[in-house]
Amino acid sequence: MSSDETMHDIIEHSLEESDAGVVAAAVMAHDETVKRTLGIGFWISITWIAVIVLAAALAPWLPLKDPDANFISPGERPPYSPNGTHWFGTDQDARDLFSRTIWGARISLTVGFVAIACGMVFGGLLGMLAGYFRGWADRVISFVFVVFLSFPALVLAILITALLERSLRTISITLGILSIAPVGRVSRATTISFADREFVLAARTLGASHRRIMIKELLPNVLIPMGALALLGMAVAVVAEGGLAFLGLSVEKGSTWGKMILTGAGSRDLQKAPWIAFAPIIVLFLTVLSLNFAGDRLRSYFDVKETSL
Repeated sequence: MSSDETMHDIIEHSLEESDAGVVAAAVMAHDETVKRTLGIGFWISITWIAVIVLAAALAPWLPLKDPDANFISPGERPPYSPNGTHWFGTDQDARDLFSRTIWGARISLTVGFVAIACGMVFGGLLGMLAGYFRGWADRVISFVFVVFLSFPALVLAILITALLERSLRTISITLGILSIAPVGRVSRATTISFADREFVLAARTLGASHRRIMIKELLPNVLIPMGALALLGMAVAVVAEGGLAFLGLSVEKGSTWGKMILTGAGSRDLQKAPWIAFAPIIVLFLTVLSLNFAGDRLRSYFDVKETSL
């Protein structure tokens, strides 16, 4: 075999390996693209959350029945089963459950939103400070987080709500305090992972201040996992409000999903009228499921995106 034929075989073999590498890279890129899609389940969850939030926000202007009115039908004894007039039926006092569920969403979702917003602001800020400055700041803030996580959450919630008035503000702030440590730990871990990246080192080299680096460079990256955690945390806060309602420590004024479930569960008519408790239970379940699923999908989506950098 001549040297020209040997060289030709080598070049042909190299081209074949190069084509195989290109194909493999294309397949991997396709797989990464598939993994990055949020999926139909995510958009169904977001649609449900949007519908519930809009219905709660627009409740005063929607053609809903008075949630506190008694719709007594002549010759009949409440509760009334679901029908064209009362979509979710009525409770033992002949109050429309559909209207009460929509109005109850206003308080339940407000508690969840305010609680996780409190955790995002205070926990996120403390976590970023601990992860960026390290040293004594990290040790002190981490110790505070450990103390918050070590204290029984239910006991703390009961203590605060028992000492103060059971208003919407008190319940929201109480659950917000409980969310500071979990959010702060995520913020700290994410800040540490980005604090030594090239773009942060470049900003330091150019003389950027700590404040500018934290706001311009780190905050956009920290908000990504925290945004996914916010949906999960909101679901936890909504369920926590329901737990406080079962203990008689939820909001005094107004209807919430937790109070509706408690009222339905304690009704003597529950066996023959299960919709009294199951109507708010199903709506609460679908809302929490949607928040959990959407948050989990966002977290997985951005994790994949991060590993592909």
